[in-house]
Amino acid sequence: MSNVIPFSVPHANSQSGRIEAMIKCFATQRRFGDDVFWLKENAELLTILYSSGLTVDPAQLAPYREFYAGIEKRILFFPQYYRFLLSITQDLEALGLGRGKAVPLANWVDAQSLVSAELSDLQRAEAGRLLQRSGIQIAPNKDGLTERLHKFINHSKTFAVPNKKAAYELTHIIFYLSEYGHQKPEISNEALISLEFSGLLALLDQNVDLLSEICIAMRFAGCTPPQEWEAWIAEELADYHVSECANGAVQDHYHSYFMGNWLAALCKKPVFEGRLLARAMSFQAAHKSVSPLRGLSESIFKMDTHRSAEWAKMRGRVTVDLSSDAYSVLELAEKSSPHFEEFFAGFARSNAVLMR
Repeated sequence: MSNVIPFSVPHANSQSGRIEAMIKCFATQRRFGDDVFWLKENAELLTILYSSGLTVDPAQLAPYREFYAGIEKRILFFPQYYRFLLSITQDLEALGLGRGKAVPLANWVDAQSLVSAELSDLQRAEAGRLLQRSGIQIAPNKDGLTERLHKFINHSKTFAVPNKKAAYELTHIIFYLSEYGHQKPEISNEALISLEFSGLLALLDQNVDLLSEICIAMRFAGCTPPQEWEAWIAEELADYHVSECANGAVQDHYHSYFMGNWLAALCKKPVFEGRLLARAMSFQAAHKSVSPLRGLSESIFKMDTHRSAEWAKMRGRVTVDLSSDAYSVLELAEKSSPHFEEFFAGFARSNAVLMR
């Protein structure tokens, strides 16, 4: 048994010190630079630092210098990871580490037609955004891509039933359309309803990661998320447990920790608060309350043709078997949204019939 004491970071009582500790942890302690998960984690961290306008001293980015110096070698050998590599390079340069590499990398990506090899509209849109960020002009609605993205997010009924993949794609489309908060996304009222429906499902499922992304997307879209949602996320974030972990053996909740802190930064609140360690860190969420989502779904499904789209008629019938904790979550969701009854009408699926 190890008796190594995981010392706390001595200067992490300041926000600048906490940001430096997070950079060191993710850049040099958790994984290594040829690991795709290293690329994912660090691309996300740098996107958060850049897009939220956090103050980062370029000297704090020193752990990335060696990686940045060899970025051309990596992208030539790992073209399948070009989006991570180009994003990291662009954010490092925007934050003050180096200059002059992002544009040649983007030109190479364009010359290799790597964007054309992307399978989904969202991936093509995100890849095109990276090229545009380096000055490569791309038609804004080439092949109807932007129109299809809007059509997807405008279909609110999609987001009234549990579908995490669709909900995450919704948030990332808003991230793309808003240039990660740097421009007005010009989305419809229907798309805002889609975000609200997805948020209600995330809250009912006690999914802090997804709900954080939804609140971020709402803020990027120019609207204020329900205060109940953001308060719940802040409470969950405060309960995260940070512990020491070995290099390469990281199975944790870092992503929801990132998303909660990204939201905190957009709300102009302190980020990465709590005890941070001077060694590789693992981030574990506290045990969450019982989710009412599964119980609600099972209850409605069993009603078959007797289910109703009217929340007032169904409320007593679907809540009778919920635990007190699950019922409290449902009450919070109900109180948080003026569109809860409209959401429930889609969630109940009372008019669903097979065509013959």
